[in-house]
Amino acid sequence: MSVVEGDQTYVMHTYGRLPVEFVSGRGAILVDSAGNEYIDCLAGIGAVSLGHANHAVVAALKAQADKVWQVSNYFYEENRNELASGISELLSALCEEDGHVMGSTGTAWRMFFCNSGAEANEGAIKIARRWGEVKLGGASCIVTAKQSFHGRTLATLAATGQDKFHESFQPMPAGFTTVPLNDIDALREAIDNPDDTTGPVCGVMLECVQGEGGVWPADYDYLRAVAKLCRKRHVLLLIDEVQTGFFRCGSPFMYQRAGIEPDIVSMAKGIADGFPMGAVAARADVADLMHPGDHGSTFGGNALAAAAGRATVETLVSENIGEHVLTTGRHLRHRLEAMPHVSQVRGHGLMRGAQLDVPIASELVDAGLGKGIILNHIGDSVLRFLPPLVITRYQVDKVCDTLEALIEELA
Repeated sequence: MSVVEGDQTYVMHTYGRLPVEFVSGRGAILVDSAGNEYIDCLAGIGAVSLGHANHAVVAALKAQADKVWQVSNYFYEENRNELASGISELLSALCEEDGHVMGSTGTAWRMFFCNSGAEANEGAIKIARRWGEVKLGGASCIVTAKQSFHGRTLATLAATGQDKFHESFQPMPAGFTTVPLNDIDALREAIDNPDDTTGPVCGVMLECVQGEGGVWPADYDYLRAVAKLCRKRHVLLLIDEVQTGFFRCGSPFMYQRAGIEPDIVSMAKGIADGFPMGAVAARADVADLMHPGDHGSTFGGNALAAAAGRATVETLVSENIGEHVLTTGRHLRHRLEAMPHVSQVRGHGLMRGAQLDVPIASELVDAGLGKGIILNHIGDSVLRFLPPLVITRYQVDKVCDTLEALIEELA
């Protein structure tokens, strides 16, 4: 039985898979079962931050695999505290608008480790609702943005501001309302005059760049206004950094480029170079409202995940990956902007969306695979770029040369 036949027979058909099986990789290169090489511009949907088979992460996993994998969160284990400390330092980074780190806020953060971005956002929602219970007299509604995406569990789907994800799974969990991104008046109205069906607001949950929505950035001035409004109303600000975090946009986390600091941050994807892991962090005074039994995860932050996460975070920092992301991301943007039929390039760092003026994004993905480049599309007119953060300028040029020729051929 072929790999395609086996997948069709034994695996749920929840993905439309492309006709290739990858068996190895190194850096930004993947190799398929026939020995063909591809430049990867998707990185496991933005998860493989240090590239495929990074030596530091491989070594950490091998060393840990020889000792212990899973003991549960009822016990202490090595690497977990070191990872939490390293992430706390990144969360407290003080950055300029262009993404360069210039200091620290000194904020104390506490982590909860889980297995995915959806779980991280579930944790963020629960923490915000505990805040609403204790500090706001039972407020439980969370405001999110239209076109947002926060996960595929029922609660995170309800938080997601795209009706197409809700259609087959009604009724959605209650307690969420959406407003347009970058509209501070609409957000103020939602907080000050809550709908009777949702009740008072306890939190505002935003992506600084809406990845699944089409790579739409939040304006810096808007994010600053949101942070100010939340402080005035004693409402928590939750920032979803699942796709934008860990230097994907150049700074450690995207919110830092707007000069704000949220109350809760959810993260996953790049945290462990593709090893399944997520985390939610909260300021200490917010986190301390959660007590034993309020939240949990059997596998969250287990020994293997903690080892991979620690190696990833320490390597991202030691290799000064943010500077590489900023320079390489600018080069990618300039190359994309110069292409025919690309009307706009959105995003930051190595998270870019190329808006096409012809609906050929899906065809470009298929054709790119035949030319040795892995592309990703959102709808029929947006190409999304999430390459490993270690992708080289030479590889970016090779991808762009190939893509430009394909656009001219297919448009």
